[in-house]
Amino acid sequence: MGSRATFGIAILLLAEQEENLMVLSADLGKSSGLDRFCNAYPSNFLNVGIAEQNMIGIAAGLAKENYKVFATSFAPFVSMRAAEQIRMNLGYMNLNVKAVAIGSGVSMAFLGNSHFGLEDAAIMRSIPNLTVVCPSDCAEIVKTVFAAAEFNGPMYIRLTGGVNNPVVYKEDYDFEIGKSICLRTGTDITIFATGSMVYESLEAAKILDENGISATVINMHTIKPIDSDAIDLALAKSKLIVTVEEHSIIGGLGSAISEYISKFSNTPAQLTIGLPDEFIKTGEYRYLLEKYGLVAEQIAENIINKLKQK
Repeated sequence: MGSRATFGIAILLLAEQEENLMVLSADLGKSSGLDRFCNAYPSNFLNVGIAEQNMIGIAAGLAKENYKVFATSFAPFVSMRAAEQIRMNLGYMNLNVKAVAIGSGVSMAFLGNSHFGLEDAAIMRSIPNLTVVCPSDCAEIVKTVFAAAEFNGPMYIRLTGGVNNPVVYKEDYDFEIGKSICLRTGTDITIFATGSMVYESLEAAKILDENGISATVINMHTIKPIDSDAIDLALAKSKLIVTVEEHSIIGGLGSAISEYISKFSNTPAQLTIGLPDEFIKTGEYRYLLEKYGLVAEQIAENIINKLKQK
């Protein structure tokens, strides 16, 4: 399944146990996977039209009336068009609204830069009181939605990946906002990945094994607050710290980790893998990942070349 369809199913399941749930869409109910929810719970769904700023204002008002609120739109529209409203109503007022960005990264493919979420995590991460979460696969999207419903505070949920998302988790596991998950243990380097890049990083680690490089892979699903304990452990045992994300190399996971480790001296080198600081090409989703080095083979090659420089 894709991220959006999974999100819609998760919301539908959540509605079965949350009577005070409200879900808002900026004219993207079907695109957000919410058509089933809308049909089953019409009184709990609001389509505010193409008016993301108003959507956040309405969501904030509902939150003040003790509703659990999820508000959805494409990543650049909710994170940038409504940035002021998120800053004031969610950050400053600390209201319990979950802003859900669909199509983050480059998964909007041929819709191009107007719909790509290249900078959204950077913007949302800079707002005080706002938690930023980016689940790795469909199973984790469901866990994120349910955890977000119980989490008291504003949150930005960043959904990456296209249709037929690769599976990271084949068995149940414990999910906690703010606590990363170690998926693979190695002795040489540590790869911190988020969202769609968790799967690619696990595949890259297999290639690195073939080249005599043992990699730990950590799913850093929560970008803010960052899991400093996991970073401390990586600093103590790794020759190289790598971050991989479907986001600009400026302001996202790589920046969050580099900001933390800048407090220390004599730390391992860091390699930040992500989208370049530019407006990028338009094309099929997989083509874009390959073009910008966000597939396993290129991630592994990038790491190998970095280690050769040491």
